[in-house]
Amino acid sequence: MPDDLPVTSSRTSLLALVGLLAVAVTWGSSFPLTKVVLQQLSTPDFLAVRFVLATVVMLAIFHRAVRALPRTALLRGGALGLLYGSAQLLQTAGLERTPASVSGFITGLYVVLTPICAAVLLRAPIGRRVWIGAVLAAVGLGFLALNGSLTPGVGEMVTLASALLYALHIVGLSAWTRPEQALGLAVVQIAGTAVVSLAFAVPDGIELPHTPGVWLAVIYMALVSGAIAMIVQSWAQAHLAASRAAIIMSTEPLWATVFSVTFFDEPLTIRIVIGGATILAAMLVVELRPRAGPVDPNDPRPEDLPKLAA
Repeated sequence: MPDDLPVTSSRTSLLALVGLLAVAVTWGSSFPLTKVVLQQLSTPDFLAVRFVLATVVMLAIFHRAVRALPRTALLRGGALGLLYGSAQLLQTAGLERTPASVSGFITGLYVVLTPICAAVLLRAPIGRRVWIGAVLAAVGLGFLALNGSLTPGVGEMVTLASALLYALHIVGLSAWTRPEQALGLAVVQIAGTAVVSLAFAVPDGIELPHTPGVWLAVIYMALVSGAIAMIVQSWAQAHLAASRAAIIMSTEPLWATVFSVTFFDEPLTIRIVIGGATILAAMLVVELRPRAGPVDPNDPRPEDLPKLAA
């Protein structure tokens, strides 16, 4: 990029948006694949194999980028990796107990939770759009989680907890990442996720996949929806505000449903359609800003939010 161009040109922003859309597609494809893998492996074993493999490959290729990181970036990357690893554990544990399409939509609630977390952490006001989105999200979650009962399912609630952690990760990543550090930071985050997974897997011994098909699924999720997706996400979020990134990645549950229904014969029930549509409406209310007309002064623009303190 020529030196006289701004750090984030319109072309760079477009590439960042396209990259995040590709990330959302790969993440969506991982939901039904994970359901298949969990028929052979436990949640900690699957995540340990997946992220250790991703870490080894990334360190072998990008070790210089990691060594170039200053100490502060290493610490931040480690913290983000532990946060992301914890979210992965909760999400995968929830996926064992809920359909892949339902899990995708509940995980997608991080789009609504992201501006709320940013407001709490960055002390920015919460606008009316966020509150409307939160109400819609609660209604959609009710359709997906209650399933004819007044008691929400354990899997759905565990998945909701993972969505909160993903929201915190998005806020932290947008606040802390820099374009020149994105690659090294991605490697550190994947390594941190591997550490969290190993901490839960090692005490009972790590079981490896039994069949070539499961191995292929794990390798795909380690390298494509894991390592490469983390690199693209880290680079893209260095050029985009947290909430702008979240709206692109909010297509993830749609892709999860498409893959689950099309390739894995998961039923598409009216409950999933209504609940999923309501959650998507919540995402759009929170993230889409009108091009013209009055703007609520309490609706903070994500790009105007201050950075997190070191």
